[in-house]
Amino acid sequence: MIEFENVSKSFWTGKQRKVILDQASFRVELGNSLGILAPNGTGKTTIINMMAGLEKPDEGKVVRTSRISFPLGFMGGVVSRHTATENARYIAKLYGLDPDYIEAFCRWLCGINEYFDMPIGTYSQGMRSRFSFALMLALEFDIYLIDEGMPSTTDVEFNRKAGNILRERLETATVVIVSHRAKTLEKFCRSAAVLRDGHLYMFDTLEEAKRLYDYEAQG
Repeated sequence: MIEFENVSKSFWTGKQRKVILDQASFRVELGNSLGILAPNGTGKTTIINMMAGLEKPDEGKVVRTSRISFPLGFMGGVVSRHTATENARYIAKLYGLDPDYIEAFCRWLCGINEYFDMPIGTYSQGMRSRFSFALMLALEFDIYLIDEGMPSTTDVEFNRKAGNILRERLETATVVIVSHRAKTLEKFCRSAAVLRDGHLYMFDTLEEAKRLYDYEAQG
């Protein structure tokens, strides 16, 4: 479970204070995946980062009682000057998992051959995305955090393998996904919310959330 209790978060942009959340309270229960619809620039990534514990609220608290992933695509904890092998084994130890298994799983899923033994700083953006996604799938969480959908890679085989594993995981895991496009949420979520002016409006269905979101977009 993830619970936000009277959470407020804002930033100073240099000209004005930008409010992300204003005294927001909501809960993500295991087994009930949640999609959050919000226009670009309204704080989607900040909310996901607070769920992961990467950012702290200004007020209120975020309670986490499950194994919660880092945001999909997040490369924090990965050291660019180290190889994928070194990074995979180091992160396995951080999570108390078998380094041999985590390395083998990532090596198999990434499919980048000898590059796996080269520094991550030498990787293309697509290769970094593949490694980040493989690492998240290797660790197995109760709740997966996804910012703006799946990472896009040009490797068809990787997309097929990773997509199959993620679909299997989501049969027993929960996902929180934030996006500015309702279509991105359709595959994953039953309930949905709309982020608007610092408030999170929760709905039982994505269809209801879409109605408010589309109405706001037209206004």
